[in-house]
Amino acid sequence: MSRPRAKLTNNFPGCPVESTLSLLDGKWKGVILYHLLNDGTLRFNELRRRLSAVTQRMLTKQLRELEDAGIVSRKVFPVVPPRVDYSLTPLGLSLEPVILALDAWGKAHVACRNGVKTVSLQANETVDADTDARSAA
Repeated sequence: MSRPRAKLTNNFPGCPVESTLSLLDGKWKGVILYHLLNDGTLRFNELRRRLSAVTQRMLTKQLRELEDAGIVSRKVFPVVPPRVDYSLTPLGLSLEPVILALDAWGKAHVACRNGVKTVSLQANETVDADTDARSAA
C-alpha cells in the first residue's frame, strides 16, 4: 500500500473499490499475486526470477505489505542458507476471481509489441496506451 492511497482510504470508508485497490496498490503486487495463484508456494528467489525487472528491495517491500494485509503468508525455515516461502492465505485466495479477470482483460485488450504497449478498443482498432493516457490527462 502506498502511503497516499492508504491515507485516502480513511476518507472513503464506504467505498469497497477504493479499499480493495489500496490493498493491491503497487506496481508489482498484482503480478506477485498472479504468480502465487498460478504456481502456488514460491521461494523469494523464484519470485524474483519471475519478476526480472523488480529490485530485491522493492520485491521485499511489496511482499511485506501483502503480508501485513493478510493476503500473503511468509514461512521462514531455520536452515543455512535461509529459506523463505511465500504463499497465498485464504484471504489472498479469495482474490482469485479479481486476478483472473485482470488476466483475461489484459489478454483480450492489451498487446506489447516491439516495446510498445497498445490497447485494443475493437478487433482491428488499437491505441498506443502511453499516448492515450497522456491525452486523457
